[in-house]
Amino acid sequence: MPAERTRQHTSPVAAARRRRLRADRARQLADLLRHQVLAGGFPSGVLPHEDVIGADHGASRNTVRQALDLLRAEHLVARQPGVGTVVVCRKYPHGLDRLMGLAETLRPHGRVTNEVRTIAPVAASPLVADRLRLTPRTDVLYIERLRRLDGVPLSLDLTYIPMTIGLPLLDADLENNDVFRLIEETAGQPLGSAEITVEAVNADAHSAAVLEAPRGTAVLMLERLTHLADGAPVDLEFIRFRGDRITMQGLLHRTR
Repeated sequence: MPAERTRQHTSPVAAARRRRLRADRARQLADLLRHQVLAGGFPSGVLPHEDVIGADHGASRNTVRQALDLLRAEHLVARQPGVGTVVVCRKYPHGLDRLMGLAETLRPHGRVTNEVRTIAPVAASPLVADRLRLTPRTDVLYIERLRRLDGVPLSLDLTYIPMTIGLPLLDADLENNDVFRLIEETAGQPLGSAEITVEAVNADAHSAAVLEAPRGTAVLMLERLTHLADGAPVDLEFIRFRGDRITMQGLLHRTR
């Protein structure tokens, strides 16, 4: 009797462990397939049959189906009757190893345009003033732009610039130019470096509506403080990227 009770007790545990292992393998396979999709590993836009994927990766049919379900939930692929699993969303690489404007970064992939939603002097909050080394409540130029790649919403940029640099930007063509280039022209010197932080945040109602993304969806928030070559902070940005349309890439070197 004790042995029977032990078997009854351990059987559900063993089954739960097997389900967990299948889920682990599905996530692992989804990571590999996601990489192939984003790297253009399926030029035709159609993924191989489930049996082929399973054979290539040594995975069971259930694991393959679970992995594809994960990618479908990310809106990266979709099931098309009579065709199979097809790629439905493309992501674009945003480099983290060079200081470049979005139009410069994505030039190989299309044309970036800017919808200037707001541009006006505002009183700097203590945080903004501290980051830009200004006296609190000093006026700074605030710019809010919706940025599109070939017409597709990509990011919502909130920018704060000291008025010594920002004043000429009030009359600049911000719809067709990166702010970086305009800052360099106004300052008479190149940009030097930037401090960046990237994290995932839930899109608020305003951001979701502007980016045409589901409310509450995760977006990539990039906070960037850019300095001129002489070290002066000149541009504080809070950029919300649609996470289903951008990837962050960089080349890192290990130093002693």
